[in-house]
Amino acid sequence: MNIQQRPGNRSRAPMHLLKMSKSRIFQICGIMASVFMILLIIFYWDDVGTAHFYLHTAITRIQVSRLPPVMDLNSDQLLSKKSVEERTPSSEADITQGDLDLTYVESTMRYQKGGGSHELEQTFNAISVPSLEEKLPGFDLGIDSIKTKTELEWIQYERKQKIKDVCADSSITFSGKNRNFEDIPNKDLDHLIVDDRHGIIYCYVPKVACTNWKRIMILLSGSLLKQGSPYHDPLEIPRDLVHNSTSHFTFSKFWKRYGKFSKHLMKIKLKKYTKFLFVRDPFVRLISAFRSKFGIKNEDFYSHFAIPMLQLYANYSDPPSSVNEAFSAGIKPTFVNFIQYLLDTQTENDRPFNEHWRQVYRLCHPCQINYDFIGKLESLDEDASYLLKLLNVEKFVQFPPSLRNRTVSSWEEDWFSKIPVAWRKKLYELYQPDFVVFGYPKPTNLLFD
Repeated sequence: MNIQQRPGNRSRAPMHLLKMSKSRIFQICGIMASVFMILLIIFYWDDVGTAHFYLHTAITRIQVSRLPPVMDLNSDQLLSKKSVEERTPSSEADITQGDLDLTYVESTMRYQKGGGSHELEQTFNAISVPSLEEKLPGFDLGIDSIKTKTELEWIQYERKQKIKDVCADSSITFSGKNRNFEDIPNKDLDHLIVDDRHGIIYCYVPKVACTNWKRIMILLSGSLLKQGSPYHDPLEIPRDLVHNSTSHFTFSKFWKRYGKFSKHLMKIKLKKYTKFLFVRDPFVRLISAFRSKFGIKNEDFYSHFAIPMLQLYANYSDPPSSVNEAFSAGIKPTFVNFIQYLLDTQTENDRPFNEHWRQVYRLCHPCQINYDFIGKLESLDEDASYLLKLLNVEKFVQFPPSLRNRTVSSWEEDWFSKIPVAWRKKLYELYQPDFVVFGYPKPTNLLFD
């Protein structure tokens, strides 16, 4: 007998299947919520939370990066009033330090109420700074500088503008110039040291006072402790700890901590933090590298570099196995051997240049990173004091005086006297990007008979 099925008696799914579906839904929702929270923490902290560290650098960057007014310097440094106005944002009435402090407090309050870092950045960008010809209260380099603050700002503008011009000039080519920051291999970012406490990024260049600048970064970041307490004197930090990679947090370590988000976080910090580096005449830097690594006993550099140089260019088929034996026998690579090593195309086929003679543009990527401060070893004391003042850390740390014998440019002709002119020209081609990018004159006295 056919029984008509009532609407209310339709077949239903078994209860255990319903429970399983609900359980699966809860699991999926839980996973998605966890992933969302992780992403929120990462992006919120690095994109917004670090604004607290960055606030002091935001005002500093405004003072440093804008084009100073026309100054009565050398004739080749003069710009017409019209050209300055075309390249400089129009400024309103001057503001006092109290105005800056008030804006700081108001912006922080808006940020804490949910305004976010974008509003904070817009607020600071809108601040009108005092005329750069006027000295801010309390601005004192603390050294016997003959330059005014205005002149120092002008020097910084010229150095940074030089980099921008070279990087934008299509007629000037060198390896990696036109690539994007995202395309730089992670291992090539190991010279960018990050201090999150003060919002600073330093690209260290070996043989350009990097030992003492690394000490400064350790002291500021508090990355090393002495008997449980942070260091207060940079010179107290031992050299072996200074150059130990575990003492610094560099961009190359971001991958292990942040994974696929590392490049995104690097770009955020590059945008927010104050970035600086120090450079040096490229040829003088090579002389300094040779003196420190091959002129004195260094077992590591002897075994990895000196022995191959002696075998390839000095006719030593079986050089001493240790640096002590070699020095006792008076066997060392000469500066000529060192230049041969640099010019040999097979050298970089075997391994990349060591950081002590690798070009600065390969270490610090000036066409991909917009540096806020360019220091030079030739004006180290003046530049270091000025930079620490701009970073607002001059009350906590002073740059140590240079106590070691510094290689100077006046030695160039003596050191290169035994290098054939043809080799000198090839060497210049190898390091030409560093000369051009950082504004060092072409050493014509070395390149012609």
